[in-house]
Amino acid sequence: MFTLIRPISRLILLLTIGFALTPLAAQQYRQIEQGYPGIRLDQLHDGLGVPWGMTFLGAKRLLLAERSGKLRLLHLDTNRLLDLRGAPRVVARGQGGMLDVAAGPNYADDGWIYFTYSKPSKSEAATTLARARLQQTRLADWQDLLVTDSATDTGRHFGSRIAFDDEGHVFFGIGDRDRRDLAQDLGNHIGAIIRLNLDGSVPRDNPFVGDPQARDEIWSYGHRNPQGLLFDRETRRLWSIEHGPRGGDEINLILKGRNYGWPVVSHGKEYWGPVSIGEGTEKPGIEPPRKVYIPSIAPGSLMMYRGEAFPEWQGNLFAGALKLRHLNRISLSKSGRAIGEERLFEDLGERIRALLQGPEGLIYLSTDSGRILRLSPER
Repeated sequence: MFTLIRPISRLILLLTIGFALTPLAAQQYRQIEQGYPGIRLDQLHDGLGVPWGMTFLGAKRLLLAERSGKLRLLHLDTNRLLDLRGAPRVVARGQGGMLDVAAGPNYADDGWIYFTYSKPSKSEAATTLARARLQQTRLADWQDLLVTDSATDTGRHFGSRIAFDDEGHVFFGIGDRDRRDLAQDLGNHIGAIIRLNLDGSVPRDNPFVGDPQARDEIWSYGHRNPQGLLFDRETRRLWSIEHGPRGGDEINLILKGRNYGWPVVSHGKEYWGPVSIGEGTEKPGIEPPRKVYIPSIAPGSLMMYRGEAFPEWQGNLFAGALKLRHLNRISLSKSGRAIGEERLFEDLGERIRALLQGPEGLIYLSTDSGRILRLSPER
């Protein structure tokens, strides 16, 4: 009897290990009937956690960062999903977790992939910028480039999105961590957009370098909770979208060293009553928003469309709406003023979390219900 049990047990163990290393079964693409003329909407995958961030690694591999801390690689040619190993532990509580992921601007040469996540600390968690390389199905060479001075004991307002300019810099945003007054304090990283060199060092031309009362890494400050960030290489503009309180979401054109006002000025009101926050909606010395949403749409992302698949959308901003559940399209003037808005896919009823323009000019969406969707022109 014992001679039979041992081989069977060994076989079961080997099968278990084999299943653990096998890619998740491929799904079939499914077209979604949504009624928007000229646009096809396909579901590429579902059943995920909250896919907070997405980035392409080449033309056919889509890296997904789930808020729980899972990292997955979706092969678009076969639609198979691989679980990746080597990710750090994250504080996946409230709005914290694995936040964003972005292939570095030199990814084809150096392989660096950048991440923001809520890193455990004595005071709960701090928004952190890191980078690593992907070796088959495992992350290697993990480096925490900046563990920010933003830790509080709440699970709110971590930010955070990543953007790269064309001069070797990486930007990422941090929310006010539910400590609103600290967003005006340059002595910490709370409520700021950070600018670093790609290796994590501080650029010498950052606006507060040499100021003993300020953090060298800060590029702009006075932000409530920026969850969308992009650099448009064509116009060389850095854009952000952030959550207001009850009303007052903002699209901001981010300029070096500027104060964006939170909580001194705001278009929103307190959650506990119809009471305006701050001293008004504008004030000298504070940069005004380019667009305000009242009521709040609760933005989860921001993208500038620069592809050829949708020529009529060239140069438009897109934001994913969480609360009002749609894809928000904003047309801009040449000077960067918001001059038009359209709300797409409201009937979809999804909290749209992340947006990404693919290499072929198509638009990819993730939703809080765990779906990956793709927009393409109808043929």
